[in-house]
Amino acid sequence: MNESPRASDPLSAIFGPDWQQAAHAGLSEQASQELSRALEWSLPRYAREPAIADGEGWAEHAAGVVTVLAGLQVDGHTRMAALLAYAVDDHEINPHHSNKDAVTVQFGAEVARLVHGYRALIRLGQVTRDASDASAGSGAQAEMLRKMLLAMAADLRIVLMRLASRLQTLRWHAQRKVPLPEALGRETLELYAPLANRLGIWQIKWEMEDLAFRFLEPARYKEIAGLLEEKRVEREAFIADAIARVRQALENAGISAEVTGRPKHIYSIWNKMRNRRLDFADLYDLRALRIIVDDIRTCYTVLGLVHHLWTPVPNEFDDYISRPKPNGYRSLHTVVYDHDGRPFEVQIRTREMHQFAEFGMAAHWRYKEAGAKGGQVSADSEYDRKLSWIRQLLAWKADVQVDDQLGQTALNSLSDNIYVLTPQARVIELPPGATPVDFAYQVHTDLGHRCRGARVDGVMVPLNTRLVTGQTVEIIAAKSGGPSRDWLNPQLGYLASQRSRAKVRAWFNAIDIQERIAQGQAMLEKELQRLGKTATNLELLAQQLGFACTEDLYVALAKDEFSLRQVAAAFEAPPEDAAPDLSALTRDSRPESAVHAGKSGVLVVGVDSLLTQLAKCCRPAPPDLISGFVTRGRGVSIHRCDCKSFRELAKREPERVIDVAWGDTRDAVYPVDIVVLANDRHGLLRDISEVFARQRINVIGVNTQSRQAIARMVFTAEVGNGDHLARALAGIREVPGVLEADRR
Repeated sequence: MNESPRASDPLSAIFGPDWQQAAHAGLSEQASQELSRALEWSLPRYAREPAIADGEGWAEHAAGVVTVLAGLQVDGHTRMAALLAYAVDDHEINPHHSNKDAVTVQFGAEVARLVHGYRALIRLGQVTRDASDASAGSGAQAEMLRKMLLAMAADLRIVLMRLASRLQTLRWHAQRKVPLPEALGRETLELYAPLANRLGIWQIKWEMEDLAFRFLEPARYKEIAGLLEEKRVEREAFIADAIARVRQALENAGISAEVTGRPKHIYSIWNKMRNRRLDFADLYDLRALRIIVDDIRTCYTVLGLVHHLWTPVPNEFDDYISRPKPNGYRSLHTVVYDHDGRPFEVQIRTREMHQFAEFGMAAHWRYKEAGAKGGQVSADSEYDRKLSWIRQLLAWKADVQVDDQLGQTALNSLSDNIYVLTPQARVIELPPGATPVDFAYQVHTDLGHRCRGARVDGVMVPLNTRLVTGQTVEIIAAKSGGPSRDWLNPQLGYLASQRSRAKVRAWFNAIDIQERIAQGQAMLEKELQRLGKTATNLELLAQQLGFACTEDLYVALAKDEFSLRQVAAAFEAPPEDAAPDLSALTRDSRPESAVHAGKSGVLVVGVDSLLTQLAKCCRPAPPDLISGFVTRGRGVSIHRCDCKSFRELAKREPERVIDVAWGDTRDAVYPVDIVVLANDRHGLLRDISEVFARQRINVIGVNTQSRQAIARMVFTAEVGNGDHLARALAGIREVPGVLEADRR
C-alpha cells in the first residue's frame, strides 16, 4: 500500500468509544449499523496483522482515514469503504467477477466499487513514487497527474478517500515525531494539496500544507511559528478586544452575527512572504476577523459598522458578493487600521457563503495555487469549468443530498481525455479512444514510426487496443523502419489522434517525394542521353531552369509540371555573356490564363515590359507576397516570398533578385496546386469536380493516387485571387470523406 502502515496499538484502543463516536457522527441509524457491521468483518483481519512498534498499522491508518472522512460528513458507504480497503488482501477482491469478490458479496456493489477504485489510486501513487523520474517531474506533469487521479476515480468520493489517507499519514508522523520521507512531503505539496485546493476542501488542504512544510522545511517552519508565538498574546488580546467592539456595535444595531478570529496557517504565511517578497511584519492579515450574518443585505450593513469603528485602508476593499470570483466564492473583504495605525483584515459573509467556502465550494486555486517553487499554476479553461461544476457536488452537509447520477455525469464529462503512464511513470494525455500507436507518437514521433507492438500493464495487446486511464504502456519498437499504411484506415482503428494521423501522412508524403525524385531523375537522364548532353552539370541546369536544386527539378518532371521539351530548349538558349535584348523578351498578352497567355499581371520595379513567368515550384497568385529572380535567357521568374526554391536561389545569387509587385490582375487567372486527402470512395472525384464547377474554376491538371483506401489528389486550378481560392478550399472541405484540403 501507499504509506505502509503497520500495527502498533491494540485494536480495542484504536476502535474505542472515542473513535466510534467520531466515525458514526451524522449517520442515520441504518448507515451506522452498516458501518458497525463493516468494522466487525474487518477486525479479525486486522488482528492477524503483525505488531511492529516503529510504524503505523493498517488498522490505525484506516481508523484515522474514517475519522477524517467523518469530519467532512461524507456518507456511510464511503466510511465503510475506507475501513474495508486495508482489511482485504488482493486475492480476496476481484472487480471483474462480483460473485468471487469478498467485499461485493458482503457489502454490495457500491461499497466494492469504492474499495477497488481507492486501491487503484494507491497503486498509482506507488508506481509514480517508485519511478526513476517521478520526483523530478515538472509542474505540467504534476498537473497531468492530478487530472489522471480525477479521471481514474469513477466516483469523486474515491478521491476524497485518497486525500484523507494522505492527511492521516502526515498526522501520524507529526504525532509520533517520526521523520516523513522527503518524497511523500514533496508529493503532498505538489500533487495532493493542490488537488484538495482544486476541489475546495479547505480543511484537508491547509492541514496537508502545514504538516508537509513542517517536515520539508523544519527551520523555516520553526522560525515562522516562533514569530507567531512571540506575537500570540498581543494578537489574541487584540482579536478579543476587536471581537468585543464589533459584537457591541452589532448588538446596538440589533444584528445577530457570529464573530470570530480567522486562523492563519504557517505554510500560507511563508508562501506569501516568498511570493510577494514581504517581511513577516509587513503581513497585514496576520490579524483578521470573520463576521458571519444571516443575509446579504446585513453584510453591507455590517461593512458600514466596521468602517465606522475603524478607518478603512484605501484600495483594499473587495466586493466578492456583487462580483463573485470565477470559482463562485462570495464574501466582503476589507482592510482597516486599528487605533495604532496597523492594518488588519475583516471578512463578512452569510452562513451559506461560509459553508460554501469551508466545504469545498469556493477553492480559490485560480490565483493562490502555488507549485513547488511558489509560482502560480492553472489548468486549461475547459478543464477548470468542469471542475467548477464538480465542486458544486461537494457540499458535504447534513441538509444537502447529493444526486449520485448527477455526480456520475459530471465525472464522466471530466474524463473526456485519458491519462496513461510510461514505464518511467510519466503521465501522457491522450484523446478518447487512443491506442498504443497514438501513445507512441505522443511520446516521440520516431518511436511512433518504429512501433511494432505494445504491452499494457505487462500484457501484450494488439496495436488497435483502446487504452483506458491508469494503464502503463510500453512500446516495442524496431531499430528502424516506418509506419504501416493500414494505420491511416479509420475502419481498422489504429489511430484516434489527428496529430498522429498527420505524422503518419507526413512520413508517406516524404516517401512519395523520394519516389518522384527517382522517377524524375531517370526521365532527365534519359532525355540528356537523347540530346547527347550527359556531361551537363545538373545543379547549374536546375538553376538555369529556375529551380533551387536538382531534386525540385526531378519532382516537377515526375509530376508533369515541367516538360522535357523545356529542358531541351534550355540548351538552345543564348550564351550567358550575350547582352539580353529586352525588346525580344516582350510579348503581347491576352486577358486570360496567366500561363497560357504569358500575362502574369506582375510589374517589375524599374523595368518596363520585361518578360515574367510564374514559377511552377510555388505557383504564386494574388495577393501572395512575391519576389522576382532574373533567369538566364528566360526573363524574370516570379516566386512566392516563402518559396523554398526562391530562398535557395536568392541565397546563392542575391544579385539576381529583383523587386516585383502585382499590377492589374482583374482579367487574369492564375494556376495554383490544391492538395486533397480523402477517404477513397466511389464518386469522390466527381463530387470535388462539382465544387470547382460551382465556383467557376477551370481545372487544368489532375493527379490522383489511392493507397490503403486514402486518396491523394493534386488539382491544378486557375483562380483569380486569394478569396477565390479560399472559397474553393472551403467547398472542398465540406465534401464527405475529405480529410484535408490545402494549397500546396
